Amino acid sequence: MTDHPILIEQRGALGRLTLNAPKALNSLSRPMAQALQAQLDAWADDPTIAVVWLDGSGDKAFCAGGDIRAMYDAMQTVSVGQRVPETEAFFVDEYRLDYRIHTYPKPIVVWGSGIVMGGGIGLMCGAAHRLVTETSRLAMPEITIGLYPDVGGSWFLNRMPGGLGVFLGLTGAQVNATDAIALDLADRMVASDQREALLGALSEATYGDQAETVLRDILRDFERAADGLRPHSQINPHREHIRRLTDHAAVADCVAAISAVETEDRWLGRAVATLRKGCPMTAHLVDAQIRRSRHASLAEVFRMELVMSARCCMGPDFREGIRALLIDKDGAPQWSHADVAAVPAAQVEQHFAPPWSGDSPLADLG
Repeated sequence: MTDHPILIEQRGALGRLTLNAPKALNSLSRPMAQALQAQLDAWADDPTIAVVWLDGSGDKAFCAGGDIRAMYDAMQTVSVGQRVPETEAFFVDEYRLDYRIHTYPKPIVVWGSGIVMGGGIGLMCGAAHRLVTETSRLAMPEITIGLYPDVGGSWFLNRMPGGLGVFLGLTGAQVNATDAIALDLADRMVASDQREALLGALSEATYGDQAETVLRDILRDFERAADGLRPHSQINPHREHIRRLTDHAAVADCVAAISAVETEDRWLGRAVATLRKGCPMTAHLVDAQIRRSRHASLAEVFRMELVMSARCCMGPDFREGIRALLIDKDGAPQWSHADVAAVPAAQVEQHFAPPWSGDSPLADLG
């Protein structure tokens, strides 16, 4: 295995891109994002490439999120309240890449096996064919680190029914393959041990001008073969309960209702526990991002999230959340507010005020 941020391979008319940081669960770094963008741009106009495949090195994870350790190091070079050029540049590159995947002119197949979280969902959710396996675990767990569900979370959480988008954003709850498909985070489930077989079938196919049809036929066959492996839904038993818990006008009331839940159900209990320990500011940002982007275009969503991310890097909570999780690993973040009710509305609103003058760095997205 080389030390390049991504591995690039062409098999027949299939172009394969592999995130190459298995020891870091393929966390997305800026060099990785830039390399992916460059290769996607090159293949978009390459007549020998009909389909693009994106996966991660190893079997544990497709991508566990952004490289927050690098972000922490960058934030430590400036005082709270100051802009962080390195992290802003990363988010610009990451969101531009995510948007490129959403709008790519050729089919992209993402192998979302194992851990798919945060920035991993950002890479996956815009692809034409999003594959999960019986080992997949998807989540937007940013409330544990004082960020918020970015990488287009404002877009895809808004489209989930019955308050599920709010619930997943507030609790960072993990979803399996069955629920990922039901929530439109994925399209098909295939067996985790079939990656090489599927790659072989895709690389040997003749696509002509029917790439989408040929691709769907192949994927459908692998999907059918995995029917017996499909896990039971973890969400369905709680759908009505979640709808009631999130049916409040004020986010503080949603948080209070969820936090008060007592349950022996492992999945729901873990979600509740995560919220109880989560960042109060993040809870407000989840609520605000979903409300503000309800009728926004995808490009508008990424521009809004770039502002939010830049502001989070300027504040105290994001760096404190990373410290508690990855640096000191004490699991005891000291958030800047005692609870959700203590967060001033003006501080929430500030997260939507660009810290720069002039046009957004993502003004050209559309």
